[in-house]
Amino acid sequence: MSSGMERYDRAITIFSPDGHLFQVEYAQEAVKKGSTAVGVRGKNCVVIGVEKKSIPTLQDDRTIRKIHSIDEHVMLAFAGLSADARVLVDRARIECQSYKLTLEDPVTVGYIARFIANTKQRFTQSPGRRPFGISMLVGGFDFDGTPRLFKTEPSGAYYEYSANSTGRGEKPVREYLEEHYNDETTADEASVLKLVVKALSQVVQSGAQNIEIAVMKLSAEPRRAVDYRILPTEEVEELIKIVDAERMEAEAEEAAKKAAGLKANCCRATSAVSTILKLLVTDSKRLGGVAVDSAPMSRNLELDESLCAISC
Repeated sequence: MSSGMERYDRAITIFSPDGHLFQVEYAQEAVKKGSTAVGVRGKNCVVIGVEKKSIPTLQDDRTIRKIHSIDEHVMLAFAGLSADARVLVDRARIECQSYKLTLEDPVTVGYIARFIANTKQRFTQSPGRRPFGISMLVGGFDFDGTPRLFKTEPSGAYYEYSANSTGRGEKPVREYLEEHYNDETTADEASVLKLVVKALSQVVQSGAQNIEIAVMKLSAEPRRAVDYRILPTEEVEELIKIVDAERMEAEAEEAAKKAAGLKANCCRATSAVSTILKLLVTDSKRLGGVAVDSAPMSRNLELDESLCAISC
C-alpha cells in the first residue's frame, strides 16, 4: 500500500479516494479466518452448525461455544473474534429482555438481527472505535411460527436467507447449499440436519468432535412453543455415520453407472467390428477373379461375436 493510502488505512471514519473503508474490510478478513458456520431454514425448524477447532486438553469446551441462545426462540452463531461476539451476544440478550418488558411480546428474529446490524454499523462511524470483527447467523421463529434466518456483516449490512454460511469455508459451503437446497432436503428436521452435516463436511474433517449443531424446532399445536437444543456428541456421531453411509452408497451407484456405460460402449464397438467383418466376408465371396481366404475372417467374426456376448 502506498504511503498516500496509509492515512486512510488508519482512519476508520474516512473513505479512501476509491471508496474503501479499510478498517471495515480488515474486519471482514478477520471473519474469513474464523471457524465455519452454516445455517439452514427448514419448513418447521432452523438448524445451525459450526466447526469446532481443537482445544488444549485441560481447557473446558463449554467456554468456547460458538452457538448461543439469546432468547427462547432466537439463536445465533458467529465467525470471527470470540471476544467481539461476546459483547454483541450480551447486548442482544439485554435488548430481547427490554423489548419483552416494554411491548409484552417477544422480539421477532428480524428485529434482533437489525439491532445487531445497527450496533455494528455505529462502530464504523465513530472515531476512537473499531468495527466488530465478526459475522453472525441469526435464526429462530417469529411469534406466528415462521422460521427465519439472517446474516449480519461487520459493515452493518444484514440480509435474510434460506441457507447460508460464514467463516473460512464460506464459499465451498455456500456453493454446496445452492446446489442441494430444495424442498426434499428441508422437508423435516432429519433432512435439514443431514444437509447441514453434508455442507460442513465440505470443509471440516468428519467426526463429531469437529462439529457442533443446534436445532430450534416448532412444537405441535396448540402451544406452538419453540424447542431449542444442542445435539449431544453421540447424536452427532450417529448422524455423521448415516451421512457417510449415504455418500458411499451414492459413490457406488455412480461407479456402477460408469461401468455400465463403458460396457455399453464396448458392445457397440464390438458390434460395429462384427458388421464390418461380415461385409468383408460377403464381398470376398463375391470376388470371382480374386482368391480371398475367408476362413480367418470367419473365425475372427465368430470370436468377436463370442466376446460381445460375454461382455454384454
